[in-house]
Amino acid sequence: MAIRRSAAKRHGLPTVVQLRLTPTPAQAEALAVAVLLCNEAATIVSRLAWQHRVFSVVELHLLAYYEVRAQVAGLGAQAAVRAIARVAGVYANRRATKKRAHIFRPHGAVPYDARLLSWNRDARTVSLWTPTGRVTISYTGRPEDLKAVDALPLGEADLICRRGVWLLQVALTLPKPAVREPVGGFVGVDQGVANLAVTSDGAVLPEPALAGPIGGNGHVRTLRERRHRQRRRLQKKGTSAARRVLRRLSGARSSATAPTAPSCSAPLKAADTASTPGRTSSSTSRFSTQTKAPPANASSA
Repeated sequence: MAIRRSAAKRHGLPTVVQLRLTPTPAQAEALAVAVLLCNEAATIVSRLAWQHRVFSVVELHLLAYYEVRAQVAGLGAQAAVRAIARVAGVYANRRATKKRAHIFRPHGAVPYDARLLSWNRDARTVSLWTPTGRVTISYTGRPEDLKAVDALPLGEADLICRRGVWLLQVALTLPKPAVREPVGGFVGVDQGVANLAVTSDGAVLPEPALAGPIGGNGHVRTLRERRHRQRRRLQKKGTSAARRVLRRLSGARSSATAPTAPSCSAPLKAADTASTPGRTSSSTSRFSTQTKAPPANASSA
C-alpha cells in the first residue's frame, strides 16, 4: 500500500492495520465485480500510458480518463481516477527497466480512498463502492486494531480477497510520540577505528581492559588487522575450503568486539542516571543512537 504524504502523516507515524470483512454472498459477488472492473481499467490505462509514453498523473488523466470510462462499462468517475493514479505510481518506479506495459492481476488488491468508502465506527461497518451501488459491510479484527480504527485518523485502504476471505488493509496515522527534553544536556559519542568510542567530554571508552598498542582498545585493533590479513590470504587462495572459512569469518568481527560493548555502555548509563542527558553517536551501535558533533580527539573510521 502506498502511504501518501500529507500534513497529518508528516506530524505522525503511519502504519497499516488489517480488518476482516463479513459480507453476505450478494455483497461478496458485488465486491468481486468491483475488483475485476478496477483492475481491468488499470490495465487499459497502463497500455495507453505505455503506448503514448505518458506517465505523469495530470497528462495521463487527460489522455485516458474518458477512454477508459467508455471501454469499461460501470466504472465510476472516482474509480477511474484511482486507476489512473495506480498506473502513474507503478511507472514512477523503475520505469527505465520495464520492457512492456504493466498488466494488473484480475484479482489484485484495489485501493479505496475517502470518496470510495466511508466508515461508521459506532456500528463498525464500512460502506464500499461497487458498480451496482454501495454496500455496507461489517468488519472485525484484533482488539488493538479495532481500537486504533475507532480512535485514529484513517487514510487509504486496500480491498483484498485472499482465499475467499475479504480483507481491508487500512492506513492509519499514529500520534507523534512525546519527546523528553534532556535535563543535563547531551553527551556526544564518536566511534572510530583507533578508539572504539570517545565522548564529547574526552573520555575514551572502554577503559583499559587488555594490553595493546592503543590504550584499552589495542587488542581489538590487533584482532581487526589479523582478520584483515587472514581474509586477504584466503581470497587470494580462492579454493572451496578457503571460501568456506571466509563464510565462517564473516561475522567474526562483530562477535570479537561484542565483549567491549558492556564496558562502553556502563559509563554512559551512569551519566544518564546522574543527570538524565540525551545520548548521541556517530553511527548505529548497541550503546548509543545518533550524533550531535564528533569530538576532536577521536579517530574516524
